[in-house]
Amino acid sequence: MKETYNELQVTPFGEYDRFADFILTLTNEAIEECDGVIIVRSEEELDAIEFGVKVFAQSLAVTLNKKVSVETKLEVKENIDWISSYQKSVQPIEIGEFYIHPSWTTKKENKLNILIDPALAFGSGHHETTYGCLLMLQKYLQKDDKVFDVGCGSGILSIASAKLGANVDFCDTDELAVQSASDNFELNREKYNNSWTGSVQKREGVYDVVIANIIADVLIMLAPDLISATKKGGILILSGILDKYVQRVETRFNSMEILEKYKKDEWYTLVLKR
Repeated sequence: MKETYNELQVTPFGEYDRFADFILTLTNEAIEECDGVIIVRSEEELDAIEFGVKVFAQSLAVTLNKKVSVETKLEVKENIDWISSYQKSVQPIEIGEFYIHPSWTTKKENKLNILIDPALAFGSGHHETTYGCLLMLQKYLQKDDKVFDVGCGSGILSIASAKLGANVDFCDTDELAVQSASDNFELNREKYNNSWTGSVQKREGVYDVVIANIIADVLIMLAPDLISATKKGGILILSGILDKYVQRVETRFNSMEILEKYKKDEWYTLVLKR
């Protein structure tokens, strides 16, 4: 462990949720949200993320034609092993038949155990969107289904699908996320069919179940590709949708039948049938 680490504090003035979602696309580090401030900590340099956030603020202001600004503060701090402190704060979570737990806790008998270390990649089951997807997978996925996880992150949804008996492909635009998901498959002693760095456009064939737990703007942008990746009669599970954007997403996917709208706090998970 290094003696110091970098801490970036981002304070958005307007469009807070968009900034939080955007930062999650820039880093695999755990983030903290405190009183309107988004905090990223890493032993790696954070200058590029700070620059990206500032450019994003300018782009939002132009796109939305409204005042949007952001303040950033980047500091070097003494390393007091904040990863270990974070690990101690993370508790296992039970979602239906799934029991998601980090490596520093024990598995649970008579459950489908998923081993995920949340400090390594976003996606530990605690976030409302991941929670909703895990519930919907248990309800709609059938054994031997062909499943495609778009934007795999830690791989938790892909691993959950494999534990339910599916044949899984996954992808992410972040090469580190793809590697993390692959490592987590090995950690869980599960197998997948195929993986790649990139998005849905690189897929071959169609799937019984397509999962996309991203953010509303990206779901809307990828709508034609996500729909075409779902076979006729197949299921598309969409998540990462704040309640204020759910109508926009529904409109974009109006060629599909809505089977279920699951809401946890301010986040929606949609289940659509082609």
